[in-house]
Amino acid sequence: MEVEEEKEAPPGNDCDGQSLKETDSEPTESFDVRNGLPDGKKEFDAPAVGMEFESYDDAYNYYNCYAKEAGFRVRVKNSWFKRNSREKYGAVLCCSSQGFKRIKDVNRLRKETRTGCPAMVRMRVVDSKRWRVLEVTHEHNHLLGAKINKSVKKMGSGTKTKLQSGSDADVRTIKLYRALVIDAGGNGNPNSNAVAVRKFSDHPNQLNLRKGDSQAIYNYLCRLQLTNPNFFYLMDFNDEGHLRNVFWCDSRCRASCGYFGDVVYIDNTCLSNRYETPLVAFVGVNHHGQTVLLGCGLLSGETSESYTWLFKAWLTCVSGQCPQTIITDRCKALQNAIAEVFPKSNHRFSLSFIMKRVPEKLGGLRNYDAIRKTFVKAAFETLKVIEFEAAWGFMVQHFGVADHEWLRSLYEDRAQWAPVYLKDTFFAGLSASRPGENLSPFFDKYVHKQTPLKEFLDKYELALQKKLKEETLADIESRNTSPALKTRCSFELQLSKLYTREIFKRFQLEVEEMYSCFSTTQLHVDGPIIIFLVKERVLAEGNRREIRDYEVLYDRTASEVRCICSCFNFYGYLCRHALCVLNFNGVEEVPSKYILSRWKKDYKRLYFPDQGSNNVDVVDRVQWFNQLYRSALQVVEEGAISLDHYKAALQAFEESLNRVHEVEEKQE
Repeated sequence: MEVEEEKEAPPGNDCDGQSLKETDSEPTESFDVRNGLPDGKKEFDAPAVGMEFESYDDAYNYYNCYAKEAGFRVRVKNSWFKRNSREKYGAVLCCSSQGFKRIKDVNRLRKETRTGCPAMVRMRVVDSKRWRVLEVTHEHNHLLGAKINKSVKKMGSGTKTKLQSGSDADVRTIKLYRALVIDAGGNGNPNSNAVAVRKFSDHPNQLNLRKGDSQAIYNYLCRLQLTNPNFFYLMDFNDEGHLRNVFWCDSRCRASCGYFGDVVYIDNTCLSNRYETPLVAFVGVNHHGQTVLLGCGLLSGETSESYTWLFKAWLTCVSGQCPQTIITDRCKALQNAIAEVFPKSNHRFSLSFIMKRVPEKLGGLRNYDAIRKTFVKAAFETLKVIEFEAAWGFMVQHFGVADHEWLRSLYEDRAQWAPVYLKDTFFAGLSASRPGENLSPFFDKYVHKQTPLKEFLDKYELALQKKLKEETLADIESRNTSPALKTRCSFELQLSKLYTREIFKRFQLEVEEMYSCFSTTQLHVDGPIIIFLVKERVLAEGNRREIRDYEVLYDRTASEVRCICSCFNFYGYLCRHALCVLNFNGVEEVPSKYILSRWKKDYKRLYFPDQGSNNVDVVDRVQWFNQLYRSALQVVEEGAISLDHYKAALQAFEESLNRVHEVEEKQE
């Protein structure tokens, strides 16, 4: 129900003697206006989208105080009430000069003050039971007066005296929750003068931003919050109220966390290399082997405290689901934060990051080329720990680099980066355990070292749209086309029907390379467990062929097969050596335990993350929303397959909405 109201501020709402009170639960603005402030200093910030108030009266009083300071009066333009009660749930407050007089009022003696002024705020009650500002127009089309001391009807002298007494019991409190408001001038401080160029050492406890960056962050998060139904964000302020860290995750990223949050790569390229945008990205890999974004953050610095805050924010966003594996750069601050927030996750260092630093760290050594080749061989070609230790020992002794600080620290951390030590860790293809494989920054080609934050926020959505388009096209191709088979192997035919097109291509290569394995023989038998030796001709340096031996364990009873190369844990599918052993033993299909659901073309249809519909909390509206949203997103994913799917999904949504309306009518 909409009600047109023509009232100005009521007598009891004078701003004199009011204050804005802080609460412990969320960021708030605190003002004390009982004592006068110097001319030119604003007591009240302009209203902004995202402000929240404890009640309608608080919201009204705040806008009235702001109007008094700015030099205009307030009128309630519209109010909305629930059907069967007088409970207000929405309102529009406007400048008293909004609109024009009605015809019947034109001949009255009162002077015309209406100018059609557009200044207004629109607000309504949200799930938190607070009143949130949803729309703001600041521009006036008329001159504003000096501070209006009588923007409300005069009070009795007794009331005025009572307010001026200064007693805390008599002071009206306005609870203003500033969940998302940042001042435009700088890092949350209206008096700060933001510098034009970032200086990384000046403010180690706050984001170093250019002038206007804070407002850009605010505008961006406000827009996402209003347009993205499952948008999540958190902001961190230091003791002085300056913006320190930010985390956000839109609805599609949150859905990806449920599907592909088992292996997470922390991309801190921008932060560690001192980019203009201090970005950290949470990255996963989808069912096509493509990287997907799982969340983003802006950090004040590479400290354990900042990373700990960021990881806790992400963990809150994903409802406490810890990744199975976390991959990062070699950074002590990251290590400390992960140990605190994700103690049960397997924390591993990216080998591709280490290889990128080899020229920088070792380039000045006399025998650099020979050292690099030996290093690569130790990292990528050793299959047993004893082989790695021997290769590393030879390198440091032969080239006299035993005292090299970087190499010594690498050796101490070898259990977290050398593939030979990581064979029991699941990487889902993010391991980069073969020469030439790299973990590229997620926003590569969208952000460079000098990219300003404002520009990045625009490019952020372009990057996500491009990634979404790639995934959608891959979904369509995987579902609507059948890959060409290259062999007569039953394994190839079996998985061509299950895997997405890209993952099948990778597995298909393993099937083809079975023919480079020319010998499969038994080494040891222990009941149902047999150790096989598979010989393979591989292409070595200088285009020469060499023979390598791979040990494969096969358990006939448990249908278990494990190769020493650990391809399954690194990439998520069986290697050529394991396939040879299965084929040798007359097995015609890959055991189901080695066909991961996360690689299947209909994975999103089969796996519904975090549904928990049987354990619905009867009072937790956030849980209701999350479950409904995930259900709807699944229909959206399926509905985009074809025109017929789209029509069916749209009809289902309309029918569901009608049924919900029927429930509402019955309750009334």
